[in-house]
Amino acid sequence: MIIKDKVMKYLQDFGRSLMLPIALLAAVGILFGFTAALSRPQIKEILPFLNGGGVAYGLFLIRTMSIKVFGLIPVLFAISISLGLAKREKEIAALAGFVCYYILMWSAGYMVASDYITFPPSALGNSLGLGGIPEMGAVGGMIAGMLTASIHNKYYNIELPVAIAFFGGKRFVAIAVIIAGAILGQIIPFIWLPVSNAIQVVGIEIASLGLFGTFLYGFLERLLIPTGLHHIINGIFRTTAVGGELNGTVGVWNIFFEYFGKVDINELKKYTRFLAQGKIPYMVFGLPAAALAMYKTAPESKKKGIEALLIAGVLASMTTGITEPLEFTFLFIAPVLFLFHSVMAGISFLLMDLLNVGIGNTQGGLIDLFVYGTLVPGSNWIYPVVVGLAYSVIYFFAFKYYFLTKGITIDGGVDDTVVVSKNKAANADGKLATIIEGLGGNNNIVSVDNCFTRLRLEVKDSNSLDVPLLKSTGAVGVNVISDTQVQIIYGPKVNIIASGIKEYLGH
Repeated sequence: MIIKDKVMKYLQDFGRSLMLPIALLAAVGILFGFTAALSRPQIKEILPFLNGGGVAYGLFLIRTMSIKVFGLIPVLFAISISLGLAKREKEIAALAGFVCYYILMWSAGYMVASDYITFPPSALGNSLGLGGIPEMGAVGGMIAGMLTASIHNKYYNIELPVAIAFFGGKRFVAIAVIIAGAILGQIIPFIWLPVSNAIQVVGIEIASLGLFGTFLYGFLERLLIPTGLHHIINGIFRTTAVGGELNGTVGVWNIFFEYFGKVDINELKKYTRFLAQGKIPYMVFGLPAAALAMYKTAPESKKKGIEALLIAGVLASMTTGITEPLEFTFLFIAPVLFLFHSVMAGISFLLMDLLNVGIGNTQGGLIDLFVYGTLVPGSNWIYPVVVGLAYSVIYFFAFKYYFLTKGITIDGGVDDTVVVSKNKAANADGKLATIIEGLGGNNNIVSVDNCFTRLRLEVKDSNSLDVPLLKSTGAVGVNVISDTQVQIIYGPKVNIIASGIKEYLGH
């Protein structure tokens, strides 16, 4: 495998490994926002029963629990990255990732407390009960996760001499990460101090770009969707000082949930410009209008086949902010439209910043609009709706014009030239067998994983794929990243498909 493929595979796996904690935090964010909104005096005046002891206690409990979960971001990243990057024995890697993070931070704190380095108090924080440690946020978890995965993949099956054979194999991993974490923890303070200063400078520079910085973030976040690398840029802005800093709390995500409900929303708008508000116009309005245009321009013979596909994509985009099922319907047949879509995303972020909107969380669907917009005084939630209505018109006519002038249309994931046997189509195992056949057979599949909407695979030869056959199984699109890296878009049901393939192959 050439270096380029190795780098791309690592970045793909790294981005995918962030999915589990991100999904958890997004869900917890909705709970937090809903309970925080219901606890506001204005809402309690409308709904007096919220003042009741039991109800008020329940709301407080859920809100407090949510905040605690956000405090676990570093260790969640350590565990998920260890698990995601591990090739085998993933559960062992996950446990080792937790141990590595704790030891790494403890060791770093021990060095900071010594006389060997002068660490400013403002650069210190706490995590998992450890105080006086370098304030690394999610980066500390990422480092621990990558270190653990590297050690795990190299030593999980190591054989030791007979006298100490008990400590070989996967048991050796836990021992190795303790030693490696302790050593790296002694070094990290010397590296992190200048790095953290540099990150703060980057954050200040991005903030100084004003509206252009907001546009650039929205544009790149959407443009990177096909590669899956958008998770990395999101993670950097949401959980590190690149996104900003407020009273020692770094990252726009952390800042928003730490201070939402405690301070006026206007004080948080310089941070929410990188959150859900910029997504609402194109997720709730723009993409559904694009779907309507794609349906209207399709030949009558194909409309029935694409109707269910588009409806499912529209519902996912509008409610939860999951856009890939729609985006991948036109990404490969009309890449110019995807570039247009990315530019419009950047403009959407810019306009929400310009109009002084303050809507947090990360998904960008109707749920975020309601919980963090309409229920929050001063959020200016009406502007995403107004801009969104304009976006629906622009998207509809842009997509309609392009599809008609270029004479292209999407399909419903079924190619008429492909014949799938009735026995295969009759049951789940048959569908899995068809997918595996479309991937070039058992021997061509190296590894299988998934994110929210995509089946992510490492194969021996991407040229062995049968794309029409894969589309006959309901795939929205097939994205060949390199000779060995492939993504197949199935939508939210992909986790079931991925689990089925792993079980079918005995992975």
